[in-house]
Amino acid sequence: MSTPPVDPHLPAVHLRPPRNWINDPNGLVFHDGHYHVFFQYNPYGPQHANMHWGHFRSPDLVTWEELPVALDPTPGADDADGCFSGNAVSIGGRLVAFYSANRAGRWWQPVTTAESHDGGHTWAKRPELLIPRPPADTTMYRDPYVWRDGDRWRMLVGSALADGRGAAQLYESTDLDHWQHLGPFAADAPRPLPGGTDTGAGWECPQYASWPVPGGAGRQGLLIVSTWDTDAGPQATAAYPGRETPDGAFHPSEPVRLDHGPDFYAPALLRAPDGRWLLWAWSWEAREPTWVREAGWAGLLTLPREITLAADGTVHQQPAREVAGLRGEQLLYATGRAQAEPTELGAVGGTFDLTARLTPSPGHPGGLRLVTSADGSEHLDVMVDAVAGDVVVDRSHASRDPRAVGGTHRIPCPAARSGAPIELRVVVDRSVVEVFLSTGEALTLRFYPDADVPWSLQARSVDFTVQAWNLTAPAGPVRGTATQDAPRAHDPIPAQGAPCPEPPVPAADFSRP
Repeated sequence: MSTPPVDPHLPAVHLRPPRNWINDPNGLVFHDGHYHVFFQYNPYGPQHANMHWGHFRSPDLVTWEELPVALDPTPGADDADGCFSGNAVSIGGRLVAFYSANRAGRWWQPVTTAESHDGGHTWAKRPELLIPRPPADTTMYRDPYVWRDGDRWRMLVGSALADGRGAAQLYESTDLDHWQHLGPFAADAPRPLPGGTDTGAGWECPQYASWPVPGGAGRQGLLIVSTWDTDAGPQATAAYPGRETPDGAFHPSEPVRLDHGPDFYAPALLRAPDGRWLLWAWSWEAREPTWVREAGWAGLLTLPREITLAADGTVHQQPAREVAGLRGEQLLYATGRAQAEPTELGAVGGTFDLTARLTPSPGHPGGLRLVTSADGSEHLDVMVDAVAGDVVVDRSHASRDPRAVGGTHRIPCPAARSGAPIELRVVVDRSVVEVFLSTGEALTLRFYPDADVPWSLQARSVDFTVQAWNLTAPAGPVRGTATQDAPRAHDPIPAQGAPCPEPPVPAADFSRP
């Protein structure tokens, strides 16, 4: 049987196996010298079905190795129809994964666990459910997130309440085995977010990070939830900055949209050994299902991001500093002024990392155009709209194939109205673009260039300084070739061990790219 050609839209440096379906990142954890990234995975096709946990690991966030499937459904068991989303903790030399057990016909997904003593190569499932039933007055329940807080463990589970609010349910434990439900950690009725979405009737994949308040009591906290609509399903990602008081209560402030793009969902957090909070998310396809089936793969994980809270509660994101280690040769360096007629900056490949300082001409949107066809008709625009105070990413002409989704998306950037230079970073990887402003805002979207020609960059109606580097996955452990296990029998989980202390939280260094 002949092997189908590799899809030119398959990413080169973003994490995913070479074929089949992935969605939510799961179980992000640092363990035994490696960053572990698990993810929802269908090993049998490019459709949302047969949910397993796939598995990558890395010693440095640059070189990745794919390991065998970690979790798979057990026929006849509570997870017979899928090992759905959750997270993992490292404790006493073992990994404990918390996940949603899916069974057809059951509206809630109970919480259960599996455990590994060999770095995630093999797993033993808990013989009974950890939390078998949801709290009263809930209409949706799934996606546990567990973290260590002093001498206790805490767990959030996403839910929808019968009164129409989304909520993150809070549990506490001293041993990871016996959990007490304390009620909602936070809850909110649907309210608008930028981009035409809202905070949702239900919350999926709750995540929580916290930082010490310098010279004060309590901690800064950030609750991240993926917003879910009863009729339309997954929508966007909301972030609730706030304060955590010494008694552990969380007091959120106004929600913000975590990523302004249309193709970003279900982000998950990992606390690095140096105290940084890292984040990955699922970027879904923006092309018709028939094209996805032809390609044989669907979905990818974003590049790892560092996420912080400023003193005023502003959420700040940027690519993890290790991403700069993927840079190879410098493709171009250009500075000058472009008028309405385009200024050619130079050729780029399909995978590159770009930094830019842009000042548009007064009254005229200006910025960069990635040209992907010989005649210039196919292109992706990243523009500064000084009148509206936005950075605009326009994929309306990014693919000549009508099966690709188009549209224009905006990042609020009020400083643009003053005529101040706008600094941004753009990472392009064949069919995904991640845009970061120096203010900490981000936008992720997918696009599918159709023409088979070298790509190039142009500047239009803007003063510019632009640098770009080729991105290449480094030599090292083989990515995307692990043999995926068939469903296997599972042993009961051994006795739980003693909790380990939480690592210190030094200040993160954001001076590097």
